[in-house]
Amino acid sequence: MVAKRSAGLLLFRRRSTDIEVLIGHMGGPFWEGKDTKAWSVPKGEYTPEEEPMAAARREFEEELGLRPPDGDWLPLGDARQSSGKVVTVWALEGDLDTDLVVPGTFTMEWPMRSGRMQEFPEIDRAEWTGVDEAREKLVPGQRVFLDRLLELAVSGPK
Repeated sequence: MVAKRSAGLLLFRRRSTDIEVLIGHMGGPFWEGKDTKAWSVPKGEYTPEEEPMAAARREFEEELGLRPPDGDWLPLGDARQSSGKVVTVWALEGDLDTDLVVPGTFTMEWPMRSGRMQEFPEIDRAEWTGVDEAREKLVPGQRVFLDRLLELAVSGPK
């Protein structure tokens, strides 16, 4: 079985001596009321026919309702998640006003086995946060991207 693949874009900005990243709180009933380990890099699945970078751009726009800022995309590589899914992420230095975010939606049966379909936001809020706080909030399998971002931010792209 071929592992599912996702691609995403981790927006970051520099604030004096700190780096902040833009992360999204996952929408839907499973994540409601949770904060720790309930946030994600804006990302989503793609098929073998789609280029990962194009998927990352598309998913960023779908999840946030905004185009990513212009700039150089820095590869942060792949990470296999506990589900087996492989996530590929790029970093992009830029800014974005979270008040302008209009998240896309998804539909699922809720409550489970009720036969009732409901629509939920893909992310229910986006937030700029320092890397240490993001490390606590992100799902564990995505935390490696923070380490890679810090390495790039200090040493510069290779």
